[in-house]
Amino acid sequence: MNKKRIVVICPGRGSYTRDTNNYLNRYGVKALKYIRWMDDQRKRKGFNLLTELDSQPFQSKIHMVGENASSLIYACSIADFFSIDQNEYKVVAITGNSMGWYTSLALSGSISIQNGFNLVDAMGSMMKDNLIGGQLIYPITYDNWKINRKTNEKVLSIISDLGLYVSIRLGGYLVIGGEKKILKTLLKELPKKDHYPLIIPYHAAFHTPLLDTITTLARKTIDLSWFNKPSIPIIDGRGKIWSPYATNPSDLWDYTVGHQVLNTYDFTSSINVGLKEFCPDMIILLGPGNSLGGPVGQIIIDNTWLGLQSKKDFIDLQANNPFILSLGIPEQRNVL
Repeated sequence: MNKKRIVVICPGRGSYTRDTNNYLNRYGVKALKYIRWMDDQRKRKGFNLLTELDSQPFQSKIHMVGENASSLIYACSIADFFSIDQNEYKVVAITGNSMGWYTSLALSGSISIQNGFNLVDAMGSMMKDNLIGGQLIYPITYDNWKINRKTNEKVLSIISDLGLYVSIRLGGYLVIGGEKKILKTLLKELPKKDHYPLIIPYHAAFHTPLLDTITTLARKTIDLSWFNKPSIPIIDGRGKIWSPYATNPSDLWDYTVGHQVLNTYDFTSSINVGLKEFCPDMIILLGPGNSLGGPVGQIIIDNTWLGLQSKKDFIDLQANNPFILSLGIPEQRNVL
């Protein structure tokens, strides 16, 4: 039987929400030994156990802070990856958004599942007592999900004038990072569209130069010896492919603790490369949640991939012959 070739995408911060509460309890059985190991590590450090956090009522001030959210999301994504039937699907590449890069490293074999947790735990806890800056998200599409180039250029001009940065290029959205005070000014500068612009709660100015102290700390904390060549190609936040045969683990470590912390994470480019270089039969979005379904759909439309030219085209395709399976949506998960 010919396996379906898939690109796997790992979510970033903000994907564990009220709607995903109890995710590990529902879907974590195939990763149970890793989840128990993660709980043991957190217990030793005096942190809430992931299984306890997952089963208790959702509270933003508990579930969305870095030291809890990052590890919860990582555990959920690991569980989802292990639920993919390797006899039916061949993973040809892995990528992710922002924190999802760390998960990609672990799922590709670039680091172990355990050291992936250590990496996520360390990076997620470095601003435990003092968040540096913040992030704001704003849409740059028409209602049909095509990119509005004029809006994009206008927003880029405004944030440049204010001394802010593009933190993440996220399909039809720009995630903007910088000082909290200046982001509040930006709230007034950008035209209102639905409930945007929106400051993302409990998020620092990830992927901007403001995090230079975090890079310094990461270089001291994250051990180079954790890193190996991947066994599955991974695509980073520039669209660069790290392949099993051409990867220098030292370069991979340097990118992870350096470049991607301080520079724009171009999720859009990573998906463009995943589509065009690997031509998958399907894309699988790991949970928790479905925060990347819309952005990936917008990127597909921007490329006219599979002939899609609008949001309606995308919705019709997903209803009849889905190209994207989001494991955070029970109906799509059941297709696996």
